[in-house]
Amino acid sequence: MKKAGILNRHLAGALAELGHGHEVLVCDAGMPIPDGPRVVDLAFRAGVPSFADVLDGLLAELVVEGATAAEEVREANPEAAALLTDRFPGLAHVPHERLKELSAGARLIVRTGEARPYANVLLRCGVFF
Repeated sequence: MKKAGILNRHLAGALAELGHGHEVLVCDAGMPIPDGPRVVDLAFRAGVPSFADVLDGLLAELVVEGATAAEEVREANPEAAALLTDRFPGLAHVPHERLKELSAGARLIVRTGEARPYANVLLRCGVFF
């Protein structure tokens, strides 16, 4: 058994299959999940696991070359907005409806237990070399 890193076998396997340019949506429990992308649902109960914990765990495993969030996060969820701005200085913003449309093209969706609005981010994978 793995002793470090991501232990969830579904998530670890899905991350291993990602390549340059693939997108990963990390989302709150309320984000509509489109048909098509692979989904790893980590939600256990409201707030568990948190958006921040899942995002930080993923960032320890992935190279990210770009990130996009809903512009509504700035007003509706300042804590998530600050977290995203801190992790992604070049963070792009689009209307939430557009983020939902873009999520249909994601290769992987990771659903957290976050129960605050707009705690969602679309990550574009980079390469480690």
